[in-house]
Amino acid sequence: MIVIAHLSDTHLDGTPRAAERTRKVAEFVDRLPYELDAVLVTGDIADHGRAEEYEEARKLLDLRHPTFLCPGNHDDRAEFRRVLLGEPPTAGPVNQVHRTAGAVYALCDSTVPGEDGGLLAGETLDWLEGVLDEADAPVFVAFHHQPIPLRHAVADTMGLAEPDRLAALVSRHPRVAAVLCGHCHMAVASTFAGRPLRAAPGVVSALVLPWEEGADAMATCVDYEAPVSLAFHVLDDDGVLTTHYRALA
Repeated sequence: MIVIAHLSDTHLDGTPRAAERTRKVAEFVDRLPYELDAVLVTGDIADHGRAEEYEEARKLLDLRHPTFLCPGNHDDRAEFRRVLLGEPPTAGPVNQVHRTAGAVYALCDSTVPGEDGGLLAGETLDWLEGVLDEADAPVFVAFHHQPIPLRHAVADTMGLAEPDRLAALVSRHPRVAAVLCGHCHMAVASTFAGRPLRAAPGVVSALVLPWEEGADAMATCVDYEAPVSLAFHVLDDDGVLTTHYRALA
């Protein structure tokens, strides 16, 4: 059995509020009486892509479990690489593959610098295909932007462009156990290319749902008072994925 904690959208910005919400979920995960296989954080780690925001993230997300992070549209590739990964601050896509006992984690960079919406560039899809071709264990494909419509007037203007290219790739590789994303700021469970699709709720805030008042405008569609939340994905020996969403009081 593989158990993954999935966080997203910490939007650390130097304020006590963002730091406290991130600290709350980090301390909850670290107190668990269980050794998680991995913790995935799917983007928008920083709010402005500044070095000091990543320094704060590096300290707050220094967990006892294997922890893997990918960038979101608020992140800066160069500073993300330099501070969080200890790599030269280059501007190309931040694509990473990690392996733990029993699973592979393909973290793709879906960001388009300067844009809210996302795209998996050709070089990223080629990279991902290479990872999937070589995989000998279940693969969790993770990135920031949701690849499906949410039927939300605001969120659907900034999802993943050209998702059919990714769908064709995923459908050819039976080892893909799930597609995981962030960006939605709400818990989402659906399917994509015949595989489970799960979005983690936002740590910093929650998106107001389409049938709730205020959901149709950017200024009013974010709930900053919602509880901090995260997801737990459990993959059993039969390849069945079960997701539990946990809100922290």
